[in-house]
Amino acid sequence: MTDKMLGFIGVGRMGNHMARRLVAAGHKVVVFDADARALQQATADGASAAHSPADVASQAEIVLASLPTPDIVKAVALGSKGVLEGSKAKIFIDLSTTGPRTACEVAEKLEAKGIVAVDAPVSGGPAGAEKGTLAVMVSGPKSLSEQLTPVLSVIGKVFWVGEKPGLGQTMKLCNNLLSATAITITSEALVMGTKAGLDPAVMLDVINAGSGRNTATSDKFPRCVLPRKFDFGFATDLLYKDVRLCLEEGERLGVPMIVGNAVRQLVGIAKALKGPGSDITEIVQPVEQWAGVEVKPAGSRS
Repeated sequence: MTDKMLGFIGVGRMGNHMARRLVAAGHKVVVFDADARALQQATADGASAAHSPADVASQAEIVLASLPTPDIVKAVALGSKGVLEGSKAKIFIDLSTTGPRTACEVAEKLEAKGIVAVDAPVSGGPAGAEKGTLAVMVSGPKSLSEQLTPVLSVIGKVFWVGEKPGLGQTMKLCNNLLSATAITITSEALVMGTKAGLDPAVMLDVINAGSGRNTATSDKFPRCVLPRKFDFGFATDLLYKDVRLCLEEGERLGVPMIVGNAVRQLVGIAKALKGPGSDITEIVQPVEQWAGVEVKPAGSRS
């Protein structure tokens, strides 16, 4: 299965790295992206270009997709000139974050055309995609997951989470709620400490040696916030979408999401004030503005 042509739809911030790794691993890869520049970059990296998702699905039996929103995933999979209209595709692997309901809808409609849908959302950000260290959360038939592991292992560590379509999405939403919680609460804690007179660089050293350590304190803040780069590479709008999908699923399941709703509020405020395309590490800035301080090392403050 792995020596055949692979299709890849969506070669943006995440997909470009994943497609490049597949090419570097020796796979023939045909790609499509609505952004001509992204498509050009992917072909420069060794992939061949298709004219539409249907064109990809007419050249490859296995089609992977990395797309920003549920609506775009549905359009690519099920819409006009979508994967559904391809003549060769047998397996559709969705690496996006769409939520379980979209995953189930896509799986049901593709199944009617003889295409097996596997939801396999990933976590680890652009850096993880570039290094091939993503967490890949696969749900679908276990035997199929095992067959696909040689392909998916090129982009990260594969975790099979269950047979039922959508379980990979549920796993991803839980993960991203925790990630969003880490960055929002770290923003509040670091701003508070900075205003009290602590050096945030020292704060991070202490926290990362103690029980408060999380993905924001260990990576996002030292790498993107303290040097004021705000360049983690993931848009606030997409994080807001992930948190919203998670809370909607929690509500559907009858699970109270009290802290999650507070997280959504702060992410939503940052989205409104900084713009939907702002970097998620800019979530700290509205808190800074209200407090009248900036989270940066003591020696670099004016």
